[in-house]
Amino acid sequence: MARGLPQVVRDNLEKCKAAAIAAVDAYNRPGPRFRTAHYIVLIIMAWTALLHAIFYHRGRRPWYRRQVAGTGIRYVRVDGEPRHWDLSECLAQYFEAANPPERRNLEFLIALRNKIEHRHLPDLDASLYGECQAALLNLEALRVAQFGKKYALAEQLAVSLQFSEFVPPEKRQATRALLRGAMRSVVEYVERFRAGLPAETLNNMRYSFSVFLVPRVANRQSAADAAVQFVKVDDASPQELERLSRLNVLIRDKHIPIANLDMHRPGAVVTAVAARLDRPFGIGTHTQAWKHYAVRPAAGDAHPERTLAQYCVYDPAHKDHLYTQAWIDFLVSELSDP
Repeated sequence: MARGLPQVVRDNLEKCKAAAIAAVDAYNRPGPRFRTAHYIVLIIMAWTALLHAIFYHRGRRPWYRRQVAGTGIRYVRVDGEPRHWDLSECLAQYFEAANPPERRNLEFLIALRNKIEHRHLPDLDASLYGECQAALLNLEALRVAQFGKKYALAEQLAVSLQFSEFVPPEKRQATRALLRGAMRSVVEYVERFRAGLPAETLNNMRYSFSVFLVPRVANRQSAADAAVQFVKVDDASPQELERLSRLNVLIRDKHIPIANLDMHRPGAVVTAVAARLDRPFGIGTHTQAWKHYAVRPAAGDAHPERTLAQYCVYDPAHKDHLYTQAWIDFLVSELSDP
């Protein structure tokens, strides 16, 4: 299938590979604090390049278009070059109405990147490992599915080594201190996003990859044996699945949102936006706005949790939607433009 790929497809596959390896290197390299920030930027670049390669391979130009009166549709250009779709647009075009775990995983990372790009939160690294690992494995799976095993990255990657079996008390204290500091909103975003996911997505390895490293004990061990093995659920025996299921029930973390701090109900959004605009803004306009920008499903939708998490989250306890400060700022910015 990969034979005879156009140059633009090969270029994007190479860019995807380089960005993915750089992401893993940034994450696994000892020393840097908040490695997750570096990893997220690079893995988003890798995913964007991969989806561009797929679109080009299908004969589609992943470029933004605009309607020009009298001349039809024209492509948007920046410095003479076509403006390519960013990852959010790529996901919308690739998955369309579907919301599989791998899409939700990337939406989580995109919104997290936007939230933390100017912040320093090293103690979140450990808690975000699952989503970071899943993004990498999903990338590999899609590369191979679309272009064949020739384009697999597995041979160039390895499980990172660890110095310690435990989390030192100082790190636990620093993590708890996050909830008292100015960075609390980031922690709350992570918990709200996870809490808003259906159980089948939250527990899916394509959304968050979680494993237990179990020492192998044997009388004889070949040098060719791997000390760590990933067990594919599809290939596991019923007995192995039962054992893993019991282990998962015993140890799996439960993600609980930290209240609804820094979130706004529609009335509060209307008040805040109206105070910053020089034109009327009421609840009806707000309803038109979230519909226009598709930040949440309509009332009565079977999946109210499918929101744009950077702007809106679903509160299952109260069965309503809440809005972020970013949504207020976005509305003010958009509606201030004549």
